[in-house]
Amino acid sequence: MHPVKREHLFQQKMIASCGMNCGVCIAHLRTKNQCPGCRTAGDDAHHYCLVCTIRNCRVMSASGDRYCHTCDIFPCQRLRKLDKRYRTSYSISLIGNLLEIERNGIRAFLSKETERWRCPQCGNTLSVHRPNCPVCGAHKQQKLTTGF
Repeated sequence: MHPVKREHLFQQKMIASCGMNCGVCIAHLRTKNQCPGCRTAGDDAHHYCLVCTIRNCRVMSASGDRYCHTCDIFPCQRLRKLDKRYRTSYSISLIGNLLEIERNGIRAFLSKETERWRCPQCGNTLSVHRPNCPVCGAHKQQKLTTGF
């Protein structure tokens, strides 16, 4: 990935059903073959998004829900498994993100995310998938936030 300075004000369309902020995904932040986010219609989304079982959940499609936390079976086994992987590998909780959205609303969540993922050294948007800022190399100082 080539270092490109990016500052984001995250948008609601960048928050996936599972609670992932696609705006901090390495696939979205890269400059080549940039993923537009999981909520992108059609085949323009990244391959991982297209085959994602949560994005393609029949229960969510049938109910018209936008986020998993509004589902009757929240958190389902698939979401718990994904959440465990993200807590273990990246120190964030997708279930925690969803609970925060439920408690405080999407606007408050987006505002918090903008601050949470801003490099303290240069202001660039950090990636959830990388330990350092792609522009200045500063180490991100993230603490696990579970939200529950």
